[in-house]
Amino acid sequence: MTYLLVLLLGAIAVGALVIASRMRRKKRRSRLLDTPLPAGHRQVLDRNLPLYRRMPAELRNRLHGITNVLLDEKRFIGCGGLEVTEEMRVTIAGHASLLLLNRPGDFYPGFTSILVYPDTYFADEITYDGDVEVHERVERVGESWHRGPVVLSWQDILHGLSADGGGMNVILHEFAHKLDEQNGETEGLPVLHDDEHYAEWTEVLGREFALLTEAVETGTDSVLDDYAVTSPAEFFAVATEAFFESARRMRDELPDLYGQLQRYYAIDPASWHE
Repeated sequence: MTYLLVLLLGAIAVGALVIASRMRRKKRRSRLLDTPLPAGHRQVLDRNLPLYRRMPAELRNRLHGITNVLLDEKRFIGCGGLEVTEEMRVTIAGHASLLLLNRPGDFYPGFTSILVYPDTYFADEITYDGDVEVHERVERVGESWHRGPVVLSWQDILHGLSADGGGMNVILHEFAHKLDEQNGETEGLPVLHDDEHYAEWTEVLGREFALLTEAVETGTDSVLDDYAVTSPAEFFAVATEAFFESARRMRDELPDLYGQLQRYYAIDPASWHE
């Protein structure tokens, strides 16, 4: 047997293993999508996912299936002494599932770990002032590492769910970044359903980013948090928070932006309140 033949047979064997693995994963996902969510998990969503009761029954059942898949495929790791509970896992997976309800594609590919801190935590940050490299320890409520884990603060998750949360939702924010990075870079331009949508998306989000920048400079109130003007990537993540958390206000105040997100996520959360 020649060396080339050995290499060829090895490549065929590896390819067969990859195909078999994908088929097993597809079969397992199909089963999980059709499996009813346990009653205890539904109770957690009823308590901790404000939109859960308002969702149409069909979407609620779809949310159950996607939550099953995320609970199966993602690893939830406690940090800073936190012991991750089932309520934490279901709360995080349920919110992350909202962004996938009517979107074709995978279940947040490219990473498996979700790190959960008990409260606000500190992370190292490197910035540049010209040629000077500046190292700082900065306080964080969450972050999404490019091709890496999602990091979340549980207390800040709970604060966002409270009446004083002000529309903040760190889970939706960080998982929006995960959708954003599927286009190669995290720049506020996720993978869209059709090619002709890109020009309209770029025009509307670019215009609204500029208008929000002006509003922040003049102190004008907006449904979007000021943090959105940090970058196009943060604008998309903050807009996603508002799309789900303040849907009717966003639809009324920023109809063009709402329309773009409605087209992207293929749902209309504002209608769930009517």
